[in-house]
Amino acid sequence: MARADQTEIVKAQPGSQTLARGLRALIAVTESGTGLTTQEVAERLSIHRSIAYRLLQTFVDFRFLTRADNGVYRPGARLVSLSDAYLPGLREIALPSMRRLAERLGSTIALFIAEGEEAVAVSLVEPTNTTHHLSFRAGMRTPLDRGSAGYALASALPPRPGEPAGVKLARELGFAVSSGEIEAGAHGVAALIPARSSSPLMCLHLVTFRSEVADGAGPVMVQAAGEIGQLFDGGDRLSGARVPGLGQAG
Repeated sequence: MARADQTEIVKAQPGSQTLARGLRALIAVTESGTGLTTQEVAERLSIHRSIAYRLLQTFVDFRFLTRADNGVYRPGARLVSLSDAYLPGLREIALPSMRRLAERLGSTIALFIAEGEEAVAVSLVEPTNTTHHLSFRAGMRTPLDRGSAGYALASALPPRPGEPAGVKLARELGFAVSSGEIEAGAHGVAALIPARSSSPLMCLHLVTFRSEVADGAGPVMVQAAGEIGQLFDGGDRLSGARVPGLGQAG
């Protein structure tokens, strides 16, 4: 399953335990979906309630969190500026194409980047003309060895021993496909966004419950990803080695 509501276990650097605890508390609240109380944060982080309270109130003081009258902490408005600071040009460029794809295909469209051994959704657009909503959301993480977004990103890396067949297929087709690997009944299609080697690995991802949509979405996703890459890099595209198989997918 995708990690969308789990606090990451990260080893703190020597002397930074308080900072690490604070960041884990912030992540726990922002990824909870509905907010958390002091006691819930203390339990999730295995720390004393008084420590959790001090950490949470510090974030409230800096407007990264808010505290309701019932004691529930939720994300604060200052987090918006942090979110907007991450690859702002890419998201600004990608969103119009993502919205058009979402409406045209009646599917959820997401922008994923590779971070370590995971694919991370940094932006997501849902269609307005459907009643079916998936559990995918911005911030969710999936492993590079599972699901179409992971396969697409992994296909740009050198081949690895034992890598999934989906990665090999993505190199051949120029786009990745998967079915039911991240969410039961959901079909995914993802295409790498060509960019300079200094940019993070990125892909455009579609997820739908309708297999007939997924079956024909590959070339459309490749074209849209290519257009986003051209706009993002001002026409400076990577070589075929960075985006294997792209030419065969059109």
